[in-house]
Amino acid sequence: MDVPKVQSKPLAQNRKASHDYTIEDTVEAGIVLQGTEIKSIRRGSANLKDAYARVYNGEMYVYNMHIAPYEEGNRFNHEPLRNRKLLLKRKEIDKLLGITKEKGYALIPLKLYIKHGYCKVLIGVAKGKRDYDKRHALKEKEAKRDVERAMKQRY
Repeated sequence: MDVPKVQSKPLAQNRKASHDYTIEDTVEAGIVLQGTEIKSIRRGSANLKDAYARVYNGEMYVYNMHIAPYEEGNRFNHEPLRNRKLLLKRKEIDKLLGITKEKGYALIPLKLYIKHGYCKVLIGVAKGKRDYDKRHALKEKEAKRDVERAMKQRY
């Protein structure tokens, strides 16, 4: 019997990633959290803005992901910017390591969400955009918006 995929709305999103990078592939990974981190994440106090993932000693870690300290936490509260281990299978880690060895590729966390009671991170295999690519993407977006606006006024 197939269990339907239950996915909540993203608790944190990296909106700047699609502007700065071309996302070529995505991988879902679990994340190892300490006691008060999950409470803070469920509250929506996580930030993926400058976060990136990297393979270190054969294991995948996410760096610079800020999770604000839990307000009701006591002296056992977590460190906001610590490196957090991602849970992936060995084949997935090796595949991502091979991709990131190529010039211009990076692993960027795109979303943080809860799935079946567990916190998951959507990791994107991203290639950096040049400045002129960013300008071109913005022009396309504005042109599309103008067309939609014109069509809406027409009808």
